[in-house]
Amino acid sequence: MPRRHRSLLLGGSIALLLAGCASYQARPLSPATQAAALDQRTLDAPRLRHFLAASVPATTAAHPTGAWDLTALTFAALYYQPDLDLARAKLATARAGITTAKQRPNPTLDFSLNYDASSPIAVPFTVGPVVNFIIETFGKRGYRTAQAQHALAAARWELATTGWQVRSHVRTALLDLWAARQRLQLACRRLTLQQQLVSLIDKRLAVGEASSLDSTREHINRAQLDLAVQDLERAMGEARVQLATAIGVPVQALDGVSLSFQAFEQPPSSAQTPASGALRERALTQRTDVQASLADYEASQSALQLQIAHQYPNLTLGPGYNYDLGDNRYLLGFGGELPIFNQNQGPIADAVARRAQAAATFEALQARIIGAIDQGTVAYRGTMQSLAHADALLADARRRRQQIESAFQAGQADRPTLVTAELELASIEASRFDALVAQRQALAALEDALQQPLFDPGLWPKIPEQNPRTITDTEPSS
Repeated sequence: MPRRHRSLLLGGSIALLLAGCASYQARPLSPATQAAALDQRTLDAPRLRHFLAASVPATTAAHPTGAWDLTALTFAALYYQPDLDLARAKLATARAGITTAKQRPNPTLDFSLNYDASSPIAVPFTVGPVVNFIIETFGKRGYRTAQAQHALAAARWELATTGWQVRSHVRTALLDLWAARQRLQLACRRLTLQQQLVSLIDKRLAVGEASSLDSTREHINRAQLDLAVQDLERAMGEARVQLATAIGVPVQALDGVSLSFQAFEQPPSSAQTPASGALRERALTQRTDVQASLADYEASQSALQLQIAHQYPNLTLGPGYNYDLGDNRYLLGFGGELPIFNQNQGPIADAVARRAQAAATFEALQARIIGAIDQGTVAYRGTMQSLAHADALLADARRRRQQIESAFQAGQADRPTLVTAELELASIEASRFDALVAQRQALAALEDALQQPLFDPGLWPKIPEQNPRTITDTEPSS
C-alpha cells in the first residue's frame, strides 16, 4: 500500500473516531435559582392545569375556580413532587445501564517493533500494527444485558411505588387537615357554650344561688377549652404545611385555595372496604414494590449466570500487518486468559449469596404485606364497631338534650341546665368525630396495605416516566 494511501486511511480513521465522541456540557446548579423556582410554585400554573385536564378531565372541569379534592391534589403532587424526579433520574440511570450492557468490547491497537540484527540495511527495524478483537464467550453479553433489563424493570416499578407513596402522603395530609378543621369547629362551639355557662354561674354566684366551687370548676373548664382551641389552630396550620409539602409546593400556594374533603365525608360503603380474598391476593402478587422486588431477584439470577459464564475465558483474535522492504506480511494471533489460579469462584459465590438475599427480601416483603393487611382489616373493623357505639351514645345525648329543651320550654328546667345538656351533646359529638377520624385512618392504612384506592376507587393512573413539567407542548410554561 502506498504511503500516501496509508496516511489518508489513518487520518480518516482518526477523524471518524473523534466525530463519534461525546462532548462534555456543564450544567451548574444554582441553589438560589432552584430555591426561587420552588418558592414560586402555585396550583394555578398553566402547565399544571393542562396536565390535570389531560389526566382527569371530569375532576378538573371546574379548575381553577372549583374545590381541589383528593384526586386533583394527588395529580398536582404527581406533577410537582421532587421524590418522583429522583425516581425518574434513577430510571434514566437504569436505562443507560442497558446501553452499557449491550456494548461490545472495543478492539485494541498494538504496534509491534521488530529488529533484525543480521539485516545489512541501514534501518533494521520494522513496525507493524496488530488489532486485537475480544470475543466474549458463553453468552456473557446476553446475561449482562438481561441483568440490566431486569434492573430497568425494577426502576420502573420503583417509580410506580414512589407515585403511590406520594398519593399516600397527600391523602394523609388532607385527612389530617380535615380532622383538624372539624375538631376546631367542634371545640369552638364547646367553648362558646362553656362561656355561656360561666356567665350564668357567675350571675348566680353574685346573688348567692351558686357556690364559688361551681364557678371555679366552670372557669377551669373554659380555660381548658380555650387552650384546646389554641392547640387545634396550631395543628391545623401544621396540617396545611404537611399538605403543601406532600404536594411539592410552598405553603403559601394553598392560600385562597378551596379544598374539598368529600372523600372523607362520604367514603365508599363498608361492603367495598374490607380486604377481600381477591384484593389480598392482588396485593401479594401485584403491588408495585412486590413487582420491583421480583425484578431485583431476576436481576440477581442474570448476575449469577454472568458470573458462571465468566468461568470461561474470552478469546482474543489479533490480525496484524507488517511491511518489510516490499514484502507484505500478514499476521493472525489467538489469545485468551488462562484460568489457572482461580475459576471465578469468589464472584460466583458472591452472586449466589446476593440471589439468596434477593429471595429473602422478597419473602420478607410479602410477610410484611400480610401483616399490614391483617392489621389494617382488624383495625378497620374495630373502628367500625367504635363508630357504631359512638353513634348510639350521640343518639342518646340528642334525646336527653331534646327532653331538657322541652322541660325548659315548659318552665321545668333552668337555662344552666339546658346549656349543660348542650355541652354534653357537644362533647359527645367531639368524641364521635374522633371515632370517625380513627375509622378513616384505619381505612387509609388498609388502602396502603392493599395499594388499592379506596377513598376514590378506580382513580389511579400510570406514573409518567417523563417529567410532566419538562414535556414540550403548546401550553404556556409555568
